[in-house]
Amino acid sequence: MSGSYGRGLLHLAAAVDQVGVFDAERYVELVRLAESGGLDFVTLDGRFGWAESDPLTVLSQVAPATRRIGLVPLAPAPQAAAVRLDEVSGGRAGWWSEAPGPAEECPVRVADATEEAARRPAARYADVALVRAASSAQAAVVRDELRSHARESGREPEELRVLVSLMVDLGDGERAAEPGHGGGGPRQTVQGPLYRGGPVDLAELIASWHAEGATDGFHLVPAEPRRDLERLVNGTVALLQHRGLFRTFYPGSTLREHLGLARRADQLAAP
Repeated sequence: MSGSYGRGLLHLAAAVDQVGVFDAERYVELVRLAESGGLDFVTLDGRFGWAESDPLTVLSQVAPATRRIGLVPLAPAPQAAAVRLDEVSGGRAGWWSEAPGPAEECPVRVADATEEAARRPAARYADVALVRAASSAQAAVVRDELRSHARESGREPEELRVLVSLMVDLGDGERAAEPGHGGGGPRQTVQGPLYRGGPVDLAELIASWHAEGATDGFHLVPAEPRRDLERLVNGTVALLQHRGLFRTFYPGSTLREHLGLARRADQLAAP
């Protein structure tokens, strides 16, 4: 498919982390909820000290129970393991890369590009760069820097999707955003930028940052997984869909198609 598909479109992803939960069925429930909203992908973090399982294993169990949504374990893993998840999920896997390098064959590569030292390698090798930013101006500066690095490395800048990673606390539903949140932007906390307010104001924030060209989309991390993801899908995403800013169905079946990315050369050569 052409890499031009999806340029300028809003991309949305969400974390489904549940601290201390190792039952795959609990994750299936959340991922299906995210899939019902048409989100590009979900992430599962591997930095919570998993005792009984790991994100790659959990998402391998989630894959057969879902159909379209992308699955990205945020944990270092061998490339072969990421390729297996991609095969099991029918092309829906992502591979988390910390300081990413060249790879012969891999699914969609996701990297944290918040720190300046990580931006050049992310711009050269990653497909999706996650960035924690507390204002649209800050996000725009980082996005421009990443695109500049991508151009310097010989890539088309638009081959890289830059998503703002933002914690969200949707609390008690429809209410005005607290001072420092909402239209004024998230509040910086020790854990990163945090939005605390209602689903409607969150939709306004997402729409305005995207319209300003500050970001290609958002990776949203719910403060309370079940509550906030449900309000995100049924409130924020539904409003964005109603306004024609986010898709109402998946036009393809792979994560690359959701993100509007061209297939890698190794995939194009495959039968």
